Amino acid sequence: MPDWQESLTVGGLRCRGFVPTGMERLTQDWRSPVLRRWISVSVFSVPAVRLAAPAFALSLALAACSGGTSGLPGFDTQQAQPPGGTAPTGQTIGQGKVRVGLILPLTAEGQGATVGNALKNAAEMALAEFPGADLTLLVKDDRGTPQGAQAAAQEALAEGAELIIGPLFAPSVQAAAQVARGGAKPVMAFSSDSNVAGRNVYLLSFPPENDVNRVIAYASAQGRKSFAALIPDTAYGSVVEAAFRQAVADRGARAVAIERFGSDANSMRAAVTRLGPAFAQADALFVPAAADAMPALGLALQQGGYDPAKVKPLGTGVWNDANVARVPAVQGGWFASPDTAGFNAFAGRYQQRFNSAPTRTATLAYDAVSLAAALARTQGSQRFSESVLTNPSGFAGADGVFRFRPDGRVERGLAVLELRNGQIVTVNAAPRDLGPRTQ
Repeated sequence: MPDWQESLTVGGLRCRGFVPTGMERLTQDWRSPVLRRWISVSVFSVPAVRLAAPAFALSLALAACSGGTSGLPGFDTQQAQPPGGTAPTGQTIGQGKVRVGLILPLTAEGQGATVGNALKNAAEMALAEFPGADLTLLVKDDRGTPQGAQAAAQEALAEGAELIIGPLFAPSVQAAAQVARGGAKPVMAFSSDSNVAGRNVYLLSFPPENDVNRVIAYASAQGRKSFAALIPDTAYGSVVEAAFRQAVADRGARAVAIERFGSDANSMRAAVTRLGPAFAQADALFVPAAADAMPALGLALQQGGYDPAKVKPLGTGVWNDANVARVPAVQGGWFASPDTAGFNAFAGRYQQRFNSAPTRTATLAYDAVSLAAALARTQGSQRFSESVLTNPSGFAGADGVFRFRPDGRVERGLAVLELRNGQIVTVNAAPRDLGPRTQ
C-alpha cells in the first residue's frame, strides 16, 4: 500500500486504503512529509485528530466514508457564516471566513520578541501547510504587557474573532482572558503557568506538572518506591515540588527527603550535604535542574557521595539538553519530554521556509492554528465550543497527543528518555492516545 493512503476511523467506521477523488494527485504534489502519515480522526468518542496538513484529507475522506457529515456525532452540518465585526486592522494571515485572533509579544523586550516572532512564523506555516484553510488570523502585538494584551483582545473581538490564540506570558493571558470572557469567546494560550488556566481559557503549552507525573509514574512502575528530591529554589521549583509530592502520594510511594538549592555552588553543596543521609533510604532522586545549573550541581552530588547506579536520577523536560546529557552524576537518569521526532520534522520545514531555526515553543502556535483550521473545517458552528475543545479523545500535533481539561489545563502524551553515555535515548515511547480522562 502506498505510504500516502489513509487509514481512517470515524464513529466506529474504519476506512483503510481509501483515496478520495483528486487525493492521489494532491498527496503526490504536497511537499510536507506530514501528509504522508496514517491518519485517525476524532469525533468526540474516537481516536485523536491528527493535526496539520492531513486535516484537508480528513474532510474529504469523512464524507466518503459516511455519505456526508450528517449523522456523525459532534458534526454540525451548518455552513460557516460570514464573519461579523469591523474590517481587520494590522497584519492578517490567510483569507478564510473564520476569524481568529493571534496575540503575541512581537515587540516585547528581551527574548520575548524572539519567541513571539517564531510563534507567528509557525502560525503562518501551519496555514500554508493546511490546503484551503478557512481561517483569517488577526495578528496583534501585545508588546509583552497585560495592557497590550487587553487592547489586542479588544481589537480582535471587535474585528470578529471567534477564538483567541495566545498570549504567551501569564499576566497577558489573564488580561486577554478577561476580555474574551466578556465576549464569550475561548482562549488558547501558550503560558505554562497553570494558575491562569480556567474554563474556556486553555493552555497549549508544556506545563512541568505533566513532566513530573509521567516520570514518577514510570519510575514507580519500574519498582522505585522511595523518592528524594533536590529542587531549585525558584518559582519553577515550587511548581515541580508540589507536583512531585502529589505524584509520589498518588502512587502510594514515599518522599523520604526534599531539599532546595540556590544558584551558587555553595548553596548546592550545602543542599547535597543535608540530603546525604536520604541516599541510603531512597531508590530514586528527583533533580529537575536545568542545563545552566546541572554541571555544578552534578559535581556537588559526586562530591557528596551520590551514586546514580544505586539511586536512579529523575528529571523533567529541562533535561532535554546536550549539556545535561554529559553530566556524569545523572547518567542513567530518566526524564519525561515530548517525543523529539515531531519537533525535529517541524524544525526542518521551518528552517527551509524561514532560513532560521525555530524556538522550542514554536510548535505550540503551529498546533494551535492547525487545530483551529481542522475544527473550522469539520465542526461547523460548534467549532470552538467547550464540548469540542475538551474532547476527551484529544488531538495529535507536532509534539504528540494532547487534550484540554475542562479547567483549561493541558494533558500531554510524553515519552520517557534516558541519559546514556552522553546521549539522550527513548526508553518508553509517548502514548498514541491518552486513555480515559480521570479528572
